[in-house]
Amino acid sequence: MATIIEMPKLSDTMTTGTVVTWHKKAGDAVTNGDIIAEIETDKATMELENFDDGILLELFAQEGDEVEIGKPLAVVGKEGEEIPSVDQSNSPENNEPKQNSTVVEDNHSHDADSPKTSRLIDETTSENGSLNIRILVSPLARKIAKDQKIDLSTILGSGPNGRIVRKDLLGSETPQITSYVKATNTDSTKEDQKKPISKMRSVIARRLLESKTTIPHFYLQKEVDARPLRLARESINRKLAHMGEPSGDSVFKVSINDLVLKACAAAISQVPEINSSWQEDHILIHGEISLAFGVAVEDGLVTPVIRNADHMSLLEVSNTAKALIAKARTKKITPEEMTGSTFTVTNLGMYDLDFFSGIINPPNAAILSVGAAKKKAVVSEDGSVVAGERMILGLSCDHRLVDGAVGATFLQSLGQAIECPASLLV
Repeated sequence: MATIIEMPKLSDTMTTGTVVTWHKKAGDAVTNGDIIAEIETDKATMELENFDDGILLELFAQEGDEVEIGKPLAVVGKEGEEIPSVDQSNSPENNEPKQNSTVVEDNHSHDADSPKTSRLIDETTSENGSLNIRILVSPLARKIAKDQKIDLSTILGSGPNGRIVRKDLLGSETPQITSYVKATNTDSTKEDQKKPISKMRSVIARRLLESKTTIPHFYLQKEVDARPLRLARESINRKLAHMGEPSGDSVFKVSINDLVLKACAAAISQVPEINSSWQEDHILIHGEISLAFGVAVEDGLVTPVIRNADHMSLLEVSNTAKALIAKARTKKITPEEMTGSTFTVTNLGMYDLDFFSGIINPPNAAILSVGAAKKKAVVSEDGSVVAGERMILGLSCDHRLVDGAVGATFLQSLGQAIECPASLLV
């Protein structure tokens, strides 16, 4: 009996997927485990895996088509077998996928941060003696190149092993997608560029617009002494280095953000009202403290979640955060690892930013914004001016859930934990 392969649902925010590339065509023999297509979701580009042996009888979607969850993509069966009747309409549905297929992460489709290298190619000789060259290119970049008629042999890739990725083609595709506007009173002309909106960016835009238009934000800020936090981190990492490899390399290394996350878990335990969500007919105060934190990825931001952070040691928080960051940046993170947060931390201190106010991550009641630690003159308790290190914490609160006094109490408790980091090790 023929098997219908449908568009799977891969996250709670996904409603459609886009067929980037078909690796098989109608009439091809397929076996269990074959990768038959590349699918772009709102989170990543994934590989569609087949689980049946047979013939790919028909493809119901073309490359570039956007397909609703649960709608048919292809059918696998015996050669000559009648193709079953399917509903190919693309009207919105919330059907869970029933197909005998799965999606596997494309670990090479992201834009790596590695420096540009020479493009890696495989060279083979065909029967007629000519040279065949296979260029390493991500599925999305291949689709862009095909649509814009870009010669990939002229592109230097910046991805792993010289793989060509989407950002490598942005300059090349400009002549096809750009509207030109002549600049006046300048020696050269500038070109406006139309950048396609990715699924991830679309989801981010929708959620942030919903947050700012439906949640009554108010903002608090507190300046804290950052020196104890820095000294604690340096001391902890020196200790960990001695516990690490014989070479002195540490198995573990704690970051400032790890310490802030641990401090947040401690402060939330003191002020549980900050760990709440607005429901239609009640306020839900969460028993579990699950901390989301922002991770910048290509074309957007994801918020992995550390569950039960208040029951973790500092090293457990640090290791969990590092594992989630690695998954996020290689697009291996699962939807379950990005849902269920009760409080969010966003840190831009690494960009030397003094202060900012984050937008609340629904359904959280608040989000903490962490700025950079800066050296500055401060007034000591005896009234003298001394050199100090200060860091500004910002708290954006949902006023339906959190009053000013509650937010201030939380920041006070958080500041005490940051200024006395030894308390985080107890």
